[in-house]
Amino acid sequence: MAHRDRNPILTRSTAFLELPDADATLAAGAALVPELRLGMVVTLSGDLGTGKTTFVRGCLRKMGWTGSVKSPTYTLVEHYPFSSLYFYHFDFYRFADPGEWDTAGLADCFRDDSVCMVEWPERVGPLLPSPDLALTFAHHQDAAVPGRGLTLRAYSEAGERCRDAIVATQPC
Repeated sequence: MAHRDRNPILTRSTAFLELPDADATLAAGAALVPELRLGMVVTLSGDLGTGKTTFVRGCLRKMGWTGSVKSPTYTLVEHYPFSSLYFYHFDFYRFADPGEWDTAGLADCFRDDSVCMVEWPERVGPLLPSPDLALTFAHHQDAAVPGRGLTLRAYSEAGERCRDAIVATQPC
């Protein structure tokens, strides 16, 4: 990905912005929280170390979670119980076959009273419920450029509100 200006590029359903450091990634995650609605699915794609779990940590901290927030790479899912919703953080990196989705029995977590953040959604493919918002994190091709790029694609009205809230965190 080529280095771009820090101003977000916004179209009807897609935006691109720069996350210069981990603090910016945490802030982007926190910005999503006021727009989260029950039943939402947010996917997080990108190579290892691009900030997916850091983004989720920003969401959880904004929601008041004070415990540890780790990648569920080995456990597949971390559940964060809040009084008003069930928050699930999935990581399907270790899935070798989308059929493992059925075996794991995780479809039951995608309910009207939950919010689901899904890392490595491509490992489950079409078995995963459609996302409201799809986030793609990327390292810069030029290692001298700090931070990460983030592409945000909205697939619902709720996803559009979330995308716009995250984009609004960026300085002009």
